Amino acid sequence: MANKHGSLSIDSENLFPIIKKWLYSDHDIFYRELISNGCDAITKLKKLDMMGEYELPADFKAKIQIIVNPEEKTLTFIDNGLGMTADEVEEYICQIAFSGATDFIQKYKDKSTDDQIIGHFGLGFYSAFMVADEVEINTLSYQESAVPVHWTCDGGTDYELTDGTKDTVGTEIILHLNEDCLEFANEYRAREVIEKYCSFMPTEIYLSKANAETQYETIDAADRLDTDVVVEEIHEEAKTEEKENENGEKETVEISPAKDKLKIEKRPVPLNDTNPLWLKNPNDCTEEDYRAFYRKVFLDYKEPLFWIHLNMDYPFNLKGILYFPKINTEYDSIEGTIKLYNNQVFIADNIKEVIPEFLMLLKGVIDCPDLPLNVSRSALQNDGFVKKIEEYITKKVADKLIGMCKTEKENYEKYWDDISPFIKFGCLKDTKFCDKMNDYILFKNLDDKYLTLPELLVKEEEKEENNDASDTAAAEDAEVVNEDGSSATAEDAEEETDERKIVYYVTDRLQQGQYINLFKEQGMDAVILDHNIDTSFISQLEQRNEHYKFMRIDADLTDSLKDETDEEALKEETDKLTELFKKTLNNDKLTVRVEKLKNENISSILTLSEEGRRMQDMMKMYAMGGMGAMDANMFAADQTLTLNAGNALVKYIFEHSDSEHVPMFCEQLYDLAVLSNHPLSVDAMTKFVERSNKIMMLLAK
Repeated sequence: MANKHGSLSIDSENLFPIIKKWLYSDHDIFYRELISNGCDAITKLKKLDMMGEYELPADFKAKIQIIVNPEEKTLTFIDNGLGMTADEVEEYICQIAFSGATDFIQKYKDKSTDDQIIGHFGLGFYSAFMVADEVEINTLSYQESAVPVHWTCDGGTDYELTDGTKDTVGTEIILHLNEDCLEFANEYRAREVIEKYCSFMPTEIYLSKANAETQYETIDAADRLDTDVVVEEIHEEAKTEEKENENGEKETVEISPAKDKLKIEKRPVPLNDTNPLWLKNPNDCTEEDYRAFYRKVFLDYKEPLFWIHLNMDYPFNLKGILYFPKINTEYDSIEGTIKLYNNQVFIADNIKEVIPEFLMLLKGVIDCPDLPLNVSRSALQNDGFVKKIEEYITKKVADKLIGMCKTEKENYEKYWDDISPFIKFGCLKDTKFCDKMNDYILFKNLDDKYLTLPELLVKEEEKEENNDASDTAAAEDAEVVNEDGSSATAEDAEEETDERKIVYYVTDRLQQGQYINLFKEQGMDAVILDHNIDTSFISQLEQRNEHYKFMRIDADLTDSLKDETDEEALKEETDKLTELFKKTLNNDKLTVRVEKLKNENISSILTLSEEGRRMQDMMKMYAMGGMGAMDANMFAADQTLTLNAGNALVKYIFEHSDSEHVPMFCEQLYDLAVLSNHPLSVDAMTKFVERSNKIMMLLAK
C-alpha cells in the first residue's frame, strides 16, 4: 500500500458523551470549573481596565453569584466579567477545547499584568453537562453597542443561538439539573462543594436560594453602607441607672447613650477568602494569624507546633504554609493533609508528584500557578519541573528545622518528641534530606538531655581521652609487632583499624533497667530509641556515615563493665559451666562466657548480637514475628549468656556442680537473665514461678 497522509477525523457526536462522562472523576467538580470561568471573566475585564481598553464603573464590585432553585431544579452561576458577543460564544463555547483564557493571554501577552488566568484547556464549561440535561447562557459583552446573547443546548451536538435580554455586562449560566443530580440544587450541599473547591478563589462568591424569605439584621446607623436596604429606622433611648454619689445621695447616671439603629436586609456574606494567608508577606503575618488559618482550614483546634511559610517567585511561583502538628503516634498510622492549589483554585489533597511522601504527615496548603496540570486538573503531567518543586519544598523544610536547631535550640528540643517520627521517616524516604539533617537529629540520653550526633561523639571522645590520659605516654612508645615481623607504634595500629565509634541505645527503660544501672555505675551513657521506626532509621544513618555505629545497650558487655582478670584463670570455670548450662538448658547453640563483672550482685546477663536483634525487629515490622519457637531457634546462635565469676551463686554452681539442685539453679539463673532482656513466654513464666517456689521452700527448710 502506498504511503498516505491526512488528518484524523473526530466525530463530535461521539466525542461529546465521552467528555461529559469521563473528563472529570468527581461530578461535583463542575462548581469549580464554572466558578473558575467566572473568575477568569472578571480578571480579564480588570486587565482591560488597567490597559485602558475599558473603564470599569465607579461602583464596580467583582463578584460571582450562585443561586440554587430546588423547586425549578435549576442552578444559576452569574458573574460580572467581560461577557461574550455572539461570535465569541460560537468560538469559545461551540468549539470544544478552544480556550478563551489561552486566546486572551496570547492576544494581550505584551500588555499582561501579574494577575493570573485560571483556565487553560477550554473544556471546563462542559463539566456542566455531567449534571444537567440542558444548559443556558445569557451574556452581554463589555464592548460598546454589544447585543445580549442567549445560547442553549440540551446536551447533544445541536445548540440554539439567539438575541438575549440581559442588560448588564457579564454572563449568566443556568443549569437544568437531571434527576440524578438534584442534590446540587440543595443550598447546604452547594455550600459544602463551594467551600471544598473555592474557599480561596480570587473573586468573592455569594450563595443564595431562589424565593427564599428575606432575612434582616440590626446595625448602628453609623455603620450603614450605600448598598444596604433599610427597612426601618430605630431610635434607642439612653439607658440610665440610679446610683449613690460620694455624699451618699442618689442620682441618675447614664450608663448607655442614645443610639440610632437601622433594620436592614441581611448583608450577603462571601463564602470565600479572596486574600488567603499564604499569599501575604510572612513579615505581615502574626502567630495568631497562622493559628487561626490552621483552625479554619483543617478544623483542628489542637495547636500546631510551628509552621513554614513558603514564598518563592523564581525559578517558579510557589507559595504556601506547612504546619507541623503533634506527631507522637506510630508513623504508619499518621495521616496529614497537604492541600494543593493552582491560582487559589483547589486541585486535590496530597498529590504525591509534588509533595514528598514524608511530608504527607504534615498539614498545609501549597499554591503553585506554574503546575503542569492535566485537562481535568486531577493529576500532574510528570516532568522535571515537578521534581524541582518537590526538591524545593524538601529543602525549605530541612532549612527550617536546621535553623531552629541552631538558633532556637530550646524550642527545637521541646518539639522533638512530637516531630522526631516525621524527621526519621523523612530520612528513610529521602537520602538528601537525611544528609542535610544528619547533624541536627536529636537523641535523648539517660539523663533526659538532648544531644546531636556530633555532640554525642565529642562526649564519647572526651571520656576516652580522660580514661587514657594516665597511660598516654606509654601507649605512644609501645611497639606492635606486625605479621611480617616489623614493628609499629600503637598509634599507627589504631589508625589501621579505624573502628567506628559506638553509640549505645535503649529501647525500653524498664525492661533494660539492669543494663542502664550498669552503664551509669561506670559513668557511661546511652540514648533512648523506643519508636518502632528506629531500627530502620539507625540502619539508614549507619549507611550514610562511616564514623559510628549503633549498638543496643544489652547487645554486648563492654570492657568498662568488667574487672581486669587473667583469662587463663577463668578457663577451667568457663569450660565447666559452659558444658553444664548447655546440657541443663538443652541448648547447644547458646554461647556461654564467664567474666568477672565489677558489680558482684549481678549473677548473669543475656545479650543478643546487634545484627540478630535488628533482624528480629525487621521481621516483626513486616509481620513475620509470629513464627513462635522457630524465631527463638533462628537467633539462638546470636545469644550469649555471660556468667559473673565474682557472684556467689555462680561460684556455688561451679563448686557444687554435682548437687541435685544445681540444674534447677542453672535454669533459674538463665530465666533471670532472659527477664532482664525481654519478657518470658507464657510457658517459661509458668515454669519460672513454680521453680521460684521450690527454691524458696529449700531456703525455708
